[in-house]
Amino acid sequence: MTLNTFVIALEVLGVIAFALSGVIEAARKHFDLVGVVMVSFVTAFGGGTLRDVLLERKPFFWVEQEFWVWALIGLAVALPFFFRSRHMELTERAILVPDAIGLGIFTAGGTHIALELGSSPLVSVLMGVITAVVGGVFRDVLVNEVPRAFHDHQPYAVIAFAGGWVVVLLDALSVPTTITLLAGSGLIILVRLLSIKFGWELKRWRFL
Repeated sequence: MTLNTFVIALEVLGVIAFALSGVIEAARKHFDLVGVVMVSFVTAFGGGTLRDVLLERKPFFWVEQEFWVWALIGLAVALPFFFRSRHMELTERAILVPDAIGLGIFTAGGTHIALELGSSPLVSVLMGVITAVVGGVFRDVLVNEVPRAFHDHQPYAVIAFAGGWVVVLLDALSVPTTITLLAGSGLIILVRLLSIKFGWELKRWRFL
């Protein structure tokens, strides 16, 4: 497998994971088919699109590879019927695992893309965080929820920020890109899932 094929495969996995979280959240809110497709699209592509705008990277990644859009539409249309046929209960916790997978993959991938374009380490890490977090923020806003990244007090963006620095460090050490992306995304996914399992929380700041 070539490096480019590996990167694309990893990105596709991230898109599917975030799209799944969007479909589940929209289905929980009883959105119609258009709403489900829209929420899944924004969740999967929102962060990467904002990253590309900030980095002046054109065409946008989902415009350049249109099959992703068709695949996402098919996924968003099929999954609600699958959930209904299986009588699956779509709880709030149901989105946490696909969301964690998307967080890891998109943080590592976004950081790598920014580094490849010559951005500084800090800017590259911030681009990774934006890629991973913004889609979920858009998703929560569309379903009329306060974004979880801002209020649930669990480490989310913080994990992405720390994981982005792992990618920067491995890149600086000339570690092969495949290993860098796997290690960075895997570490983020693991820490995020552990934070969910054990209920880790950040300090609650009180200003009033």
